[in-house]
Amino acid sequence: MVIRNNTHRNMIDKLEAIKARFEEVSQDLVKPETMADMKVYAKLNKEYKDLDKVVKKYEEYKAVLDGIQGAKDLLSNEKDPEFREMAKMELEELQEQQPGLEEELKQLLIPKDPNDSKDAILEIRAGAGGDEAALFAGDLYRMYQRFAEAMGWQMSLMDFTDGTSGGFKEIVVSLSGEDVYGKMKYESGVHRVQRVPATETQGRVHTSAASVAVLPEMEEVDVEINMNEVKKETYCSSGPGGQSVNTTYSAVRLTHLPTGIVAQCQDQKSQLKNFDKALSVLRARIYEVELEKHNEEVGAARKSMVGSGDRSDKIRTYNYPQSRVTDHRIGYTVHNLPNVMDGNIGDFIEQLRIAENAERMQAGGE
Repeated sequence: MVIRNNTHRNMIDKLEAIKARFEEVSQDLVKPETMADMKVYAKLNKEYKDLDKVVKKYEEYKAVLDGIQGAKDLLSNEKDPEFREMAKMELEELQEQQPGLEEELKQLLIPKDPNDSKDAILEIRAGAGGDEAALFAGDLYRMYQRFAEAMGWQMSLMDFTDGTSGGFKEIVVSLSGEDVYGKMKYESGVHRVQRVPATETQGRVHTSAASVAVLPEMEEVDVEINMNEVKKETYCSSGPGGQSVNTTYSAVRLTHLPTGIVAQCQDQKSQLKNFDKALSVLRARIYEVELEKHNEEVGAARKSMVGSGDRSDKIRTYNYPQSRVTDHRIGYTVHNLPNVMDGNIGDFIEQLRIAENAERMQAGGE
């Protein structure tokens, strides 16, 4: 293989270390003691899949470098014009592939948020704007519902409070699938809507807001909760529009006494299932609080412009009269609001991911 400079050498060293770790994980996965412990197996299997992507790309890159060296050797030693022409064409073709593969590998080597691969808890709350804000919260919920369907994710309702004229004052759902948190984390913050409410007789544009919080769903091993410090309450759940879903006390509310954090779930008819879901939300919220506290203490959390930052930051505006949606973090605007509200937010997420990766690469070079 051809090694050009120190930066390139460092990249190769990192890739070789990843390949060695991949081989180690491959061997650990088939050990009887690993197979006997499902938590360990699941963790190793996840690491295997993540490393596999990098190793496959690295093997592809090495084959291109070896091909380039082979073509150069042939040009240096071969006298036959026909062979030389073939080697020249191959060299040009491989040299065209090299920069693209290097860029892909650089992206793969950017340190990832370890939570990116986790499932997520999505919370949408109506903010300023009264009934109109609740209706907008409902619109955002449908937008994420359609996006989740397009991604092949599972969405499960956990808790909600209806708005008085439709929509939701608050709605909490869980999302499960591949890299859910890694994509949805960019949605955390205040979403603002500018439109003429149905109740507005003068045709004036009003501004309302809804806040979105996306939390990584944590495992028991990530966040330990002493159940002696959790107060459990049960109540009758209700469905959309206020009708009673059932007359049994199946809904569950959990309060973490040391922090005062509350989580509840009323979606399932089974109290046990509601308890498990509420505990999952509680764990995610406790993790968020502990993470913020840790970041403040060590001062290590360099605020990312586009990552999961302060949920009070205004991140996006949906302007109905002009059919315009603008993400304020990166100044990205589209003029097709109906398409966005129909769940087509992939472009926003991709642009934010690119911006965050650029930030991380810059931070890594400082």
